[in-house]
Amino acid sequence: MIELRILAPADPDDWPLWRDARLAALRDAPHAFKVRLSDWPTGGEEQWRARFARRDAVHVVAVSADGRPVGLARGIPSPGRDGVGELRSLWVDPEARGRRTGDRLLAAVEAWARRTGRTSLRLAVLTGNTPAEALYRRNGFTDADRAGASDLPEGAGPPEAERAVGERVMVKRLVPVVPER
Repeated sequence: MIELRILAPADPDDWPLWRDARLAALRDAPHAFKVRLSDWPTGGEEQWRARFARRDAVHVVAVSADGRPVGLARGIPSPGRDGVGELRSLWVDPEARGRRTGDRLLAAVEAWARRTGRTSLRLAVLTGNTPAEALYRRNGFTDADRAGASDLPEGAGPPEAERAVGERVMVKRLVPVVPER
């Protein structure tokens, strides 16, 4: 059984689980991320707390029955883009793959994006990461170049100046959840 935990920046006990998940992701799949394990020392509580402290973001960790992190995903508001959220750092441990863990992590970030009024969710995936691209396509993401720029919020598409070499930008249109009154 894999449990998803939405971590709270206000809870001082949550940041170590995020750190452990992020380090596991960087050890397991260095090819899938722009940052490297050497960029994140295993110590440095202050650095990890600062990274985790964004109250406008969501941090989700998949945890195995024995308490180990086996997946993670993060959602943040897209800098300078009203209505756009970004999916960051999605990873699933090999033992949790093929069990819809990635779909569940992605759905948790998408739910956050809708709850916070986002009208699209974007991500960048390194070219050649075929399993990740398949996951995103299965969950409704399309290449931002082909997504129909007129249907997206201002700035949701991938200006060439922002696209890193070897990255594919993908986007999904969202209908925000309107809170009941």
